[in-house]
Amino acid sequence: TQFSGWDYGPYGIPGAERIKNPEVRKKKLNSEIANGRLAMMAIIGMFFQDGLTGSAWGDWALYTDSPMRAFESELGVQSPYGFWDPLDFTADGNKENFLRRRAVEIKHGRVSMYACIGYLVPESIGKFPGYLSPSQGIKFSDVPNGLGALSKVPAVGWAQIVLFCGLIESTGFFQGRQNIGIMKDASMTNGLGPGNYGLGWLGAFNKLKPEPKLRTRKLNSEIANGRLAMFAIMGLLFQNGTFGTTGPEMWFVQFPEYGNTVGDFIPKNLA
Repeated sequence: TQFSGWDYGPYGIPGAERIKNPEVRKKKLNSEIANGRLAMMAIIGMFFQDGLTGSAWGDWALYTDSPMRAFESELGVQSPYGFWDPLDFTADGNKENFLRRRAVEIKHGRVSMYACIGYLVPESIGKFPGYLSPSQGIKFSDVPNGLGALSKVPAVGWAQIVLFCGLIESTGFFQGRQNIGIMKDASMTNGLGPGNYGLGWLGAFNKLKPEPKLRTRKLNSEIANGRLAMFAIMGLLFQNGTFGTTGPEMWFVQFPEYGNTVGDFIPKNLA
């Protein structure tokens, strides 16, 4: 580039020899554009970090005014992401809303863990003996696993399941009438914390002595396992719906004879 009589080469050095190889020059120019894009994002981040922490290289721990700081010491904040809220549900810093969502998360996680067990255990261990509905002659062995059970279990059976769940909800696991309502369960009103119904470790009605460090570890494990189970049960439902079964064929897809041949896309029996 020429400017004011000077001839500038690489890195803007006056009088330096230009890059003659067109491929190398193209690569350098592309790198300049890519690095410039990255730098534009970086400098904005540094501006924000400087403004919020007092230093461009400041520690985000110094930004104590963030509403999300209120939840960074809560259960479920685990590595590698720490407190992870990509949709900013907690941006308002509302403690009540956070506790409600945590109670819902724990409940959904527990249900999902039971659901995953319901998919896997009957296939490997078997089902209960006897009749599910003696009046209709339906045995437990007649009920398929997974989605197929929806149409096989009698309507009265589903009603019993719903009533039992309602009994647990309204009594806080058989501990008397609880203060519940729309988007509010017993663990949100008993002062014990989300998902805590006052039954103690393993639901043993406080017969087992708690250990604080072990309790924290177990509660974190429950939340993590519940999160995994929510993803797992959705995968099981989709896979069951796709293959129409919960048996081993749901897990092992039979490839065509040419599927394991690298580079061979023509069926051998058609060649």
